[in-house]
Amino acid sequence: MNNHYIADITLPASDHSRLGRLARAGADRGDVDARFLLSEIDRAEIVPDRAARLDSIVTMGSWVTFRIDWSFPRETRQLVYPEDYTSERSQINVMSPLGAAMVGLKVGSEIPFLTNGRTKVVRIESVRRADPNDVVGVLFSNPVFRGKKLFDDDDPGPPAAWERREGNVQD
Repeated sequence: MNNHYIADITLPASDHSRLGRLARAGADRGDVDARFLLSEIDRAEIVPDRAARLDSIVTMGSWVTFRIDWSFPRETRQLVYPEDYTSERSQINVMSPLGAAMVGLKVGSEIPFLTNGRTKVVRIESVRRADPNDVVGVLFSNPVFRGKKLFDDDDPGPPAAWERREGNVQD
């Protein structure tokens, strides 16, 4: 789909099938976010699950770095199915307005979505398809953390403090 106003959507075949069932069930119950997700799924280009270009596409389980309304700082979270959703701080439910908007987008794309009666725009900054349990890897790949010293390596730790307190070490 080449529309200058709406970003293209690409989905792996397995995501397309499962998301379609999930969105249809929600839309049949009148869920507005499910209807939006269904409209996104319906216009998606479907590719094989192992297509190389999926490395830059937001797929289920992807860790996504994004901005909303050109905000700073960027956020990085994992896109998950509702039954896998456990943390608002590290995950996005695909059935939420934001999750439905970002699924299938490629890096550099942006799309408007409606949440709480307001239109917002999400822009995809980067995508990392990784083991969903690799939280440490995602943090270290995030530009906010890369190259920064996260721990004070000069801290001698509790044993050194105990020795000083007991007078076992001379200054």
